[in-house]
Amino acid sequence: MPFVFSPCPIQGLFEIQPKVFGDDRGYFFECYSQRDYEEAGIRARFVQDNQSRSARGVLRGLHFQITHPQGKLVRAIEGEVFDVTVDLRPDSPDRGKWHGVVLSAVKQNQLYIPEGFAHGFLVLSETAILAYKCTDFYCPQDEGGIIWNDSGIGIKWPDLGMEYLLSEKDKKLPEMK
Repeated sequence: MPFVFSPCPIQGLFEIQPKVFGDDRGYFFECYSQRDYEEAGIRARFVQDNQSRSARGVLRGLHFQITHPQGKLVRAIEGEVFDVTVDLRPDSPDRGKWHGVVLSAVKQNQLYIPEGFAHGFLVLSETAILAYKCTDFYCPQDEGGIIWNDSGIGIKWPDLGMEYLLSEKDKKLPEMK
């Protein structure tokens, strides 16, 4: 199998490491295989691919869709980010808990996030490009969010020695209910 699937401390989350084949000419790897993901227990049906580019210190999130939740498969194709999820599943024993992982274009690791999580990230490198597959289509009228520094969640964001750069919308997000 060209992937190593490592369960994270919150049930349903997986950090995924593809097998990268490299030499002095460059590298090659499979970044997704439905067959291999299903064999690992991930039976997501991806319907939309997204990509974002951000500068160092940009913090995006924590975002989710309310009635059309999106599972995501996230990876950095340039740079490095601290990627964070918060469990919002009503019946989960991990509800309100967060998990963070550094996603790196050098390492080529990925994070699988099932439906029912808020998601956000902080850019650690000068720039970063994130690519992510989603299990449902984006619905702007269905957006939800949680403020990045919610004291009840207590995310330990990396200290970059600068103020984080947030959108006006993200600065006004509420705490988790």
